[in-house]
Amino acid sequence: MGKPDTSIKTTQQARDRLRVLAEEGGTTIADLVEELALSRLTASEREERAREAAADLGLAYTPELKARGQAAWDLVARHAEQQGKNSGTDAA
Repeated sequence: MGKPDTSIKTTQQARDRLRVLAEEGGTTIADLVEELALSRLTASEREERAREAAADLGLAYTPELKARGQAAWDLVARHAEQQGKNSGTDAA
Protein backbone atom coordinates (compact mmCIF):
# COMPACT_ATOMS: atom_id res chain seq x y z
CA MET A 1 0.00 0.00 0.00
CA GLY A 2 1.18 3.59 -0.69
CA LYS A 3 2.28 6.24 1.70
CA PRO A 4 -0.47 7.97 3.69
CA ASP A 5 -1.35 11.47 2.44
CA THR A 6 -1.45 14.68 4.42
CA SER A 7 -2.07 18.32 3.59
CA ILE A 8 0.26 21.30 3.79
CA LYS A 9 -1.10 24.82 3.69
CA THR A 10 0.80 27.27 1.50
CA THR A 11 0.11 30.33 -0.57
CA GLN A 12 -1.52 29.98 -3.96
CA GLN A 13 1.63 31.42 -5.54
CA ALA A 14 3.81 28.75 -3.90
CA ARG A 15 1.38 26.00 -4.88
CA ASP A 16 1.32 27.17 -8.50
CA ARG A 17 5.12 27.31 -8.60
CA LEU A 18 5.36 23.82 -7.10
CA ARG A 19 2.96 22.56 -9.76
CA VAL A 20 5.13 24.00 -12.56
CA LEU A 21 8.34 22.64 -11.01
CA ALA A 22 6.77 19.21 -10.59
CA GLU A 23 5.45 19.15 -14.16
CA GLU A 24 8.81 20.23 -15.55
CA GLY A 25 10.54 17.55 -13.49
CA GLY A 26 8.09 14.83 -14.48
CA THR A 27 7.05 14.28 -10.87
CA THR A 28 4.33 15.24 -8.43
CA ILE A 29 4.11 18.08 -5.94
CA ALA A 30 4.11 15.50 -3.13
CA ASP A 31 7.32 13.90 -4.43
CA LEU A 32 8.90 17.32 -4.97
CA VAL A 33 8.13 18.38 -1.38
CA GLU A 34 9.39 15.04 -0.04
CA GLU A 35 12.61 15.39 -2.04
CA LEU A 36 13.15 18.87 -0.60
CA ALA A 37 12.45 17.75 2.97
CA LEU A 38 14.80 14.78 2.73
CA SER A 39 17.59 16.70 0.99
CA ARG A 40 18.05 19.32 3.73
CA LEU A 41 19.59 18.75 7.13
CA THR A 42 17.94 19.90 10.33
CA ALA A 43 19.92 22.06 12.75
CA SER A 44 20.56 19.06 14.99
CA GLU A 45 21.72 16.97 12.01
CA ARG A 46 24.11 19.75 10.92
CA GLU A 47 25.45 19.97 14.48
CA GLU A 48 26.01 16.20 14.59
CA ARG A 49 27.81 16.24 11.23
CA ALA A 50 30.04 19.08 12.45
CA ARG A 51 30.90 17.11 15.61
CA GLU A 52 31.71 14.02 13.52
CA ALA A 53 33.88 16.05 11.13
CA ALA A 54 35.79 17.61 14.03
CA ALA A 55 36.37 14.17 15.53
CA ASP A 56 37.56 12.83 12.16
CA LEU A 57 40.08 15.70 12.07
CA GLY A 58 41.18 15.01 15.63
CA LEU A 59 39.76 18.32 16.86
CA ALA A 60 37.74 19.05 19.97
CA TYR A 61 34.36 20.48 19.02
CA THR A 62 34.41 23.65 21.09
CA PRO A 63 32.31 26.81 20.83
CA GLU A 64 35.36 28.51 19.26
CA LEU A 65 35.69 25.81 16.60
CA LYS A 66 31.96 25.99 15.92
CA ALA A 67 32.19 29.80 15.50
CA ARG A 68 35.23 29.54 13.21
CA GLY A 69 33.50 26.88 11.13
CA GLN A 70 30.38 29.03 10.79
CA ALA A 71 32.53 32.01 9.81
CA ALA A 72 34.14 29.87 7.09
CA TRP A 73 30.73 28.81 5.71
CA ASP A 74 29.56 32.44 5.79
CA LEU A 75 32.63 33.40 3.76
CA VAL A 76 31.95 30.61 1.25
CA ALA A 77 28.35 31.83 0.90
CA ARG A 78 29.48 35.43 0.33
CA HIS A 79 31.93 34.30 -2.35
CA ALA A 80 29.24 32.22 -4.04
CA GLU A 81 26.83 35.14 -3.95
CA GLN A 82 29.43 37.47 -5.41
CA GLN A 83 30.28 34.90 -8.10
CA GLY A 84 26.59 34.74 -9.02
CA LYS A 85 26.41 38.53 -9.30
CA ASN A 86 29.54 38.63 -11.44
CA SER A 87 28.42 35.85 -13.79
CA GLY A 88 25.94 38.17 -15.50
CA THR A 89 28.43 40.98 -16.05
CA ASP A 90 30.77 39.62 -18.71
CA ALA A 91 32.91 42.33 -20.28
CA ALA A 92 32.55 42.61 -24.04
